[in-house]
Amino acid sequence: MPEAEVVYSDVKFARGKKGASEAVTPSTDSTYSEIKISKTQPSTAQLSDSPQQAAVIKGSKVTSERVVLVVLSVLLAAALVALCFTTFDKSRTNQELENLKLKKTKCESNLTETLSKIKPCSTVQPTCPVPTVIDDPCYKCEEGWEQHGGKCYYFSISKSSWNESRDECRAKEGDLVKIDSRGEQTFLEGRLTDVMTKPEDKFWIGLTDSAVEGRWVWVDGSPLDQSLKFWSGKEPDNWKGHNGEHPEGENCARMGEKGGADDLKCWFDAFCSKSHRSICEKAGVKGQFKKVCD
Repeated sequence: MPEAEVVYSDVKFARGKKGASEAVTPSTDSTYSEIKISKTQPSTAQLSDSPQQAAVIKGSKVTSERVVLVVLSVLLAAALVALCFTTFDKSRTNQELENLKLKKTKCESNLTETLSKIKPCSTVQPTCPVPTVIDDPCYKCEEGWEQHGGKCYYFSISKSSWNESRDECRAKEGDLVKIDSRGEQTFLEGRLTDVMTKPEDKFWIGLTDSAVEGRWVWVDGSPLDQSLKFWSGKEPDNWKGHNGEHPEGENCARMGEKGGADDLKCWFDAFCSKSHRSICEKAGVKGQFKKVCD
């Protein structure tokens, strides 16, 4: 703030005594009075109180508020964009997780199916309590054959008559299958459900009554066990054809039901000359599988 301009003025008042004595000893009674007059300039703060200056200050304040509002709006918009990206990324992550779960389930299913087909020789045995060598008996089958219960099975691709199918099985050092147990029937019925392409895509088995009508025997000459019959419905019916063109009737057995059979009953008698696929059977090769357990 500029200093005020100060003006000083001295005023002298004289008061004398009348008479002769004034000439000899002059005596003057003087009175002084100091007058101080200040002259100041208007300060900057006073000037700022003018209406124009107030308007400028107000405008500056409004502009600052707008800047803050714009900054807050930008930050809010950025937060919304980040939230959208986060939500989208989470949704995509969840979808990828679901896809991985589906793949995991499929892999587990394939693994289970694969393990069920592994030959006994390759199964993992329990850990031995002490280090030792174990001779583990097992059965092996040639390539193209499937092992089950110590036997090997071959499911043919080509179609031929019952007698021709039997010759083909013999050429492979086997014969048409003989079913000795419910467990064996369960295995075969389940496998045919997988390999059949249509309802009539059935398979010859080693059962016939061509020697004596109604007396069903297996290819090894043993009679059919009456407790192990798996005929479907009213089979065998020994049908002789539409016009009796097959007087010998249906003397050979075939099996298979595309959609699965009720209580495993999927045997049918048929004309032996009809072409079908077949199931060959032979004993598995027994061996010793040596393992060292730690």
